[in-house]
Amino acid sequence: MNSTPGTTRYLDVAGGRIAYDDAPGAGAPVVLLPGMLDKRAAYRYLVPLLTAAGHRVVTMDLRGLGESSTGFTDHTPAAIAEDLVVLLDHLDLRGAVLAGNSYTGATVVRAAALAPGRTAGVVLIDAFVENLPLNAVQKAMFGLVGPLVARFPGLWSALQKFYFPTERPADFDAYRAGLAAMLREPARKAAVRGYLAGDSAPVGWCEAVDVPALVLMGSKDPDFPNPELIADRQAAALRGRKVMIGNAGHYPMASHPQAVADALLPFLNELNEVAR
Repeated sequence: MNSTPGTTRYLDVAGGRIAYDDAPGAGAPVVLLPGMLDKRAAYRYLVPLLTAAGHRVVTMDLRGLGESSTGFTDHTPAAIAEDLVVLLDHLDLRGAVLAGNSYTGATVVRAAALAPGRTAGVVLIDAFVENLPLNAVQKAMFGLVGPLVARFPGLWSALQKFYFPTERPADFDAYRAGLAAMLREPARKAAVRGYLAGDSAPVGWCEAVDVPALVLMGSKDPDFPNPELIADRQAAALRGRKVMIGNAGHYPMASHPQAVADALLPFLNELNEVAR
């Protein structure tokens, strides 16, 4: 296992190994999970803002993606939550804030319930947990896109333009190309199918969470007909609060990192004060 801060580290979990980074800091530790078919580098613009504020920041690749190993048979949010709990134990993190984007919003909610002694708060970033039932148009869209992406993984790269409807990061094209290259690897195909088949929007999981919660939602997220309505629903389920990230799409941590940091840092500071 690598031990130099800022380099990739690996941890054995059930079914394989996961890759992660661990940037040191004295403030409340934050663990960041990317969304479906993405890499931990999704947080490449947010991490420096959090570490500059003094926080320890851990980013984790999901099963079968990024630098994590392939060969896993379960890619559900619940399975990833078990990996996250193993990582929390391995790093002996206490008072950690768990943040998940999109598919892994459900993961951090589940992990908070599984490891209450290590979790100080949860953050949902354009997540699906506690979502409304799909309408007819959404069902048709997901029913069409899912099989196409499973067969032609490079399509996911093309869809990134849809998820960044306004501002895009400076390395947008290079990052999309990297995603496409990763997803085209033959060993990743099972993971792609697994994520597309997973239930990313479980209802009722939030009831088991008893820590402060923050819901961040891009106001232009194309995955939701009414992003603010979903944010309100999630905040109510978690008894937390919401912050809308103006003009952001599905990945505000990449397109609007400063706005995300401005919303997240006060939340982290409040938890620091409570812990003292």
